[in-house]
Amino acid sequence: MQPLPPGEPRQFGRYRLIASLGEGGMGRVLLGVSREGRLVAVKQVHPAFAHDPGFRSRFKREVETSRMVSGAYTAAVMDADPVAPLPWLASVFVAGPSLKEAVDAAGPLPLSAVHYLATGLASALAEIHRVGLIHRDLKPSNVLLAADGPRVIDFGIARAAEGDTDITHTGSIIGSPGFMSPEQANGLPLTPASDVFSFGALVTMAATGRAPFAGASTPQTLYNVVHSAPDLTNLHPDLRRLVEPCLAKDPKARPNTAQILDFLGSVQLTATPWPPAVHTMIERQQAEVRTALALPVPKEPRKRPKWLIPTVAAATAVVLAAVATTVVLTKREDNPTATAASNTSVPPPDPLSAAALRRVDPCTLLGPNSLPKSGKLLTTTDPDPQYDRCGFYFDRSAEISGSSFVSLQLSVLLPGKKGQPTKVGALDAIQSQESNSCSLAVSNPAIPDYGIEVSATRTAQTSCGIAQEAMNVLLAKLRDNPAPYPNVAKTLREADLCAPALKKPLQDATSETLRSEGHGLHECNWQGRNNYLLGKMHVTVPDENATKVGDSYLTVKQEGDSCVLAWTFPQHEPGWWDRLNVFAGTTTTSSGAKNCDSARRVLDVVVNAIKPRG
Repeated sequence: MQPLPPGEPRQFGRYRLIASLGEGGMGRVLLGVSREGRLVAVKQVHPAFAHDPGFRSRFKREVETSRMVSGAYTAAVMDADPVAPLPWLASVFVAGPSLKEAVDAAGPLPLSAVHYLATGLASALAEIHRVGLIHRDLKPSNVLLAADGPRVIDFGIARAAEGDTDITHTGSIIGSPGFMSPEQANGLPLTPASDVFSFGALVTMAATGRAPFAGASTPQTLYNVVHSAPDLTNLHPDLRRLVEPCLAKDPKARPNTAQILDFLGSVQLTATPWPPAVHTMIERQQAEVRTALALPVPKEPRKRPKWLIPTVAAATAVVLAAVATTVVLTKREDNPTATAASNTSVPPPDPLSAAALRRVDPCTLLGPNSLPKSGKLLTTTDPDPQYDRCGFYFDRSAEISGSSFVSLQLSVLLPGKKGQPTKVGALDAIQSQESNSCSLAVSNPAIPDYGIEVSATRTAQTSCGIAQEAMNVLLAKLRDNPAPYPNVAKTLREADLCAPALKKPLQDATSETLRSEGHGLHECNWQGRNNYLLGKMHVTVPDENATKVGDSYLTVKQEGDSCVLAWTFPQHEPGWWDRLNVFAGTTTTSSGAKNCDSARRVLDVVVNAIKPRG
């Protein structure tokens, strides 16, 4: 665990970040604290994956399934956002070293500890397989040793990375050579038996300190996995009887998790299941967490964390975070070509259009008595304008440990969303229910592929009723053209960054033929030889690394062949600034410096087309 360096963002969505836990092939892991005080491990996906729409789709699907996994020996997925500029997920934080760290520090585990480990791993795999997932990357670093038992992490997430990205190429396989199955090494379709093979390799490594197929090089290791017998030297006979069938080359010859658990029998639980050195590592990490929690919280923007400006490596299809700021694109005398939709102060005729939804504060759409069937709403959570989202607690939440909650979001991506097709009035909808929560997403006919979502958490019997009542109230309120944000005309909230009037000046500035593709309410991708992603947001302070330009601030981040500019406008209402992000990513061989020049020209065009009124 490492402290966050000065200047590092301290907020990630609804989580306050307090330390860095490490970084792997899939991304970076940070220690965070939820608003409810729950410790979480936040995994921010590597920027090089973010530009691939296929990865995002797979990531969303796998995360949704992963959230169905429970059990004593898994680290439950609590939250995720596959459409964020850098997709991320948050899971329950587990204090303890990985199996790799434990074996490296303390040597092979004793027989009793291996038996405990094997039982926990088999139980975790049984739960993962129950919901239809295959772990695909079960390895020593994805097994944590907590004081009360092992935990399997990152289940199902490796599936999202098996595609064509800057890191993985078409047909490539994500996994660890010494612990993947022969069928995975050969790129064949996988079944749960693949995880059983990895389980056998893990148990062997834990008991002997060495993977059973380890070779002098990665190619040699993969060859051993596919063709050679495992090295089970020094393995206890009881463990050998467990491991040998798990490491069969033929998946059909391997036992399933139920058979493994039957073989292992009951566990003799003790207060210290691991070697003393491992418990010392656990206690050390717990102490580090207590120290990190005791540090003063740096003053950071509460509602617009700076991580929403993606790092430059966030490649060409990142959707720049956009959000609770209002933009008016209008004609300016000093740039007659940069015109846009005028008269936006008049509410548009379609209350579900993007122009109408940009103006609406979601936190004003429900009041204390809006849901008479479900109960009185007592508390509003901090708004999350990054996603046009707001949450509300019921007055009985204190009685049921804060589990009575309803949230609404004005723009959600619908393709690939799992659930039961249904109707809300004449509108198509998708309803998804879990153990004690329910979400209802209504398709918005004015914004293809996007919708409005309400989710509720209380009990399995009541959560869907709450969501349905809240959705009906929400749609009725929107159709009444609710009051806009205060001073909406003085902010950048209303701007359409895909406005047709921007096309010609942007093409003139870039010398490219461009086409636009909107992403929700506040982002647009202008695509040509290069990609120019525009997004807008609302911040409380400029970026601390920004350069002052007149009464505004400019941040430039260049890395490789990509460039990100962030232009922070002066305050138009007390305590707030507007920010416009421009991401330039190449699809050719342009240099990063050249893309920064292009991004600056794009920024100039858009800034000249924005004229907050008043």
